[in-house]
Amino acid sequence: MAEPSSIPSSTIEYYYRLPEPEGPPPRDRYWLHILLLLATVVTTLVVGARLEFNFLHDLPAFGAGDEYIPFFPVMWILQHPSRLLLGIPFSATLLTILLAHEMGHYVFCRYYGVRATLPFFIPAPTLIGTLGAVIRIKAPIRSRKALFDIGVAGPIAGFVAAVVTLFFSLMWSKPLPSSVGPSDLQLGFPAIFYLAHDFLRSVAPHHVIAALPLSRVYLHPTAIAAWVGMFATALNLLPSSQLDGGHIVYALAPRIHLAVSWITVAGLVYLGHLYVGWRVWAGLLIVMNVLTNRQRQAPKFPLLPSNRWLLAAFALLMLALTFTISPFQLNLR
Repeated sequence: MAEPSSIPSSTIEYYYRLPEPEGPPPRDRYWLHILLLLATVVTTLVVGARLEFNFLHDLPAFGAGDEYIPFFPVMWILQHPSRLLLGIPFSATLLTILLAHEMGHYVFCRYYGVRATLPFFIPAPTLIGTLGAVIRIKAPIRSRKALFDIGVAGPIAGFVAAVVTLFFSLMWSKPLPSSVGPSDLQLGFPAIFYLAHDFLRSVAPHHVIAALPLSRVYLHPTAIAAWVGMFATALNLLPSSQLDGGHIVYALAPRIHLAVSWITVAGLVYLGHLYVGWRVWAGLLIVMNVLTNRQRQAPKFPLLPSNRWLLAAFALLMLALTFTISPFQLNLR
């Protein structure tokens, strides 16, 4: 997700009216990028190690355990630090998908001459060991074409990386052993998982999971990393405020951006009866909408080329394939 360096008084003002910063561009704080990346490697290794251990020993994938922070087994790691090595597949896969997304934004910022930082990874003791990654855009984006391309490039890059990962990681998955009890947390599958499973069934009909429903498949940790990549893609493509989906809508049709943003909020509030997390996201988007959409006047810039509308349709398809109405279900006992 591309993150502006400050909250503007309006989306229009941020993208089109702010003057270019004077003087030489500020130097990148490479030490901070490296420090955050290393910290995120550690936190994702912690999560990935437990996922890999559980996969190898036919234990439920996710367990809250008796840790200080549920689903983040730091005490389990401290007992045997060498266990961190088990987390390499999950950590490397997840960080590659997140990096692909952010570099999609960054490369097109460079292409259009827009100042932007390298990705900042965000370590956190969460279910996946991170809060994702962001770049910071430090200059206005002065055309709808540039805004669209920068906005859509990240989701496409991350989606492609996650799809490739998903196809291979399904082949490394295995039937769910009958001895495995219910996991403390169940993942809901987006449509792309079912399509990938059908594709595996068509190209490798004799694979051990080909004839099984996804509910009876024990996902390899790298497949869980692909799931996270798909979930992140869906969140970023929500057509609201300054999410990537919001940038795409604004570049296509500035006059309806505000209305679409609020319709998205209303939709998330409605879906909150199935997954309460959507109402949390709705609250965040309400704040973003209020702060960044105070003016409705649309800039008089040329329409986008027709091929950008095709990419917009692909972005909508990506959202449909990666969005999960109920992504998590807790089964704490």
